[in-house]
Amino acid sequence: MSALLPSGAAYRDAVATALADGWRFASLHATSDHGDPAVRTLLTSPEGTTRLETVDAHGGVVPTIVDLAPAAGWDEREAHDLYGVRFDGHAPLRPLVEHEVPLARFTTPVHGSDPYQIAVGPIHAGVIESGHFRFHVVGDLILHVDARLFYKHRGLERAAEGLPLADGLPVVARACAGCWVTNAVAYAQACEEALGLSPTPELARSRTILLELERVWNTLNDIGAICAGVGIAAGTARFAVLADDARQLNARLTGHRFLFGSVAVAGSALDLDEAAVGDARETLARIRRESSRAWHALLFNGSFMDRMPDIGIVDADAVQTLGVVGLAARAAGVAEDVRATSPWLAYDGFEPAALRRPAGDVQARLEQRALELLPCLDILDRLLAQPVRPSAAVATGTGSAVGVSRVESPRGATSCIVERDGDLVARVRLRTGSYANWPAVAFAAAGNLLPDFPLINKSFELCYACVDR
Repeated sequence: MSALLPSGAAYRDAVATALADGWRFASLHATSDHGDPAVRTLLTSPEGTTRLETVDAHGGVVPTIVDLAPAAGWDEREAHDLYGVRFDGHAPLRPLVEHEVPLARFTTPVHGSDPYQIAVGPIHAGVIESGHFRFHVVGDLILHVDARLFYKHRGLERAAEGLPLADGLPVVARACAGCWVTNAVAYAQACEEALGLSPTPELARSRTILLELERVWNTLNDIGAICAGVGIAAGTARFAVLADDARQLNARLTGHRFLFGSVAVAGSALDLDEAAVGDARETLARIRRESSRAWHALLFNGSFMDRMPDIGIVDADAVQTLGVVGLAARAAGVAEDVRATSPWLAYDGFEPAALRRPAGDVQARLEQRALELLPCLDILDRLLAQPVRPSAAVATGTGSAVGVSRVESPRGATSCIVERDGDLVARVRLRTGSYANWPAVAFAAAGNLLPDFPLINKSFELCYACVDR
């Protein structure tokens, strides 16, 4: 492998040139063929095409790209923890997955007579996953937040290695229940690209329906979570009921509230007759009516709406620097959505919804959710106009050793890279929208008051489980 790969300097130059030409960083991971590890960096163009830049880590060292693409910070730290790769120029290279280190190794030094630290988690009062937040504050003013996740690293990627490609899907997709369909579709599409397969229009329609069903309940759930962050119980309860209505529909259509088991590599067994699609369209129409009424009630609640402007701002410049994805990016005016450029799904003519006030604050992220719910329901109404039948992918190419896929999750772009050894998984890397956006939560918190952090955090409503893979 090493004889065919560029030197570290050539790799860094290639990444720098691509970024200067408008490509964006999307993922970085380490891999190994039992020799020196290699590092693969995924870049995406504005048109949605992807490219991989791969370099051998001679002696376990490659040059860092965090000065070129700060969004690669977590990825390089993870590659160091899991594969021992050192990134020359990335200093300090703080642990990410590795927790058995002194406190000073994962926190940012803050000095002075007034600053002090407040530790929250990893055990929380609510039924959420484990996450530790260490606030550096003066009084109630947040100076900096060190977020420490990866408490339940389950080794899903390693568990998939050596499995047949089809059998790797249920392992990788279980990274998160809330994003199960996204993770499953991303993995399936990556495998199919590696195998030289493409989805038929019916398979693309089936997967798009499942993705949008997942987006509906997540969007309703997230609006309710923001209501909880403000303390408006009526809004919390109302949107929780609507989210549960959507999950009950999922169960009627697929047998599982979170749509588990509805996606497969190279095909789909989803089978919805006229009665099923009729039930779906009727239920979704009712959700549209009731969610619109609930949303208008929030808009005319002055104490609720006054709580959110100018809090937790991540503006367009920060979006580009930090590699923020999904509605958090769109709420800042960066209209990027993988659905607009996906070649393998049924999003023909899709355009991202744009806010009139893309301020990148808590209010904008809430309003972006409400704005995006309606086109999501429109997509489902169109795609469910006729029954859905089982379908399969078809051979369209010779395949390759590596397959790449990107899918828009409820929290942003999720990328999956599958390296294969024949029909077996050699390496898989899943980088979710939550993984991409967690550093932005810490950025958004700085300069705000400590009591505002729960609301800022809920305005992103990221998965802990997605990173604990």
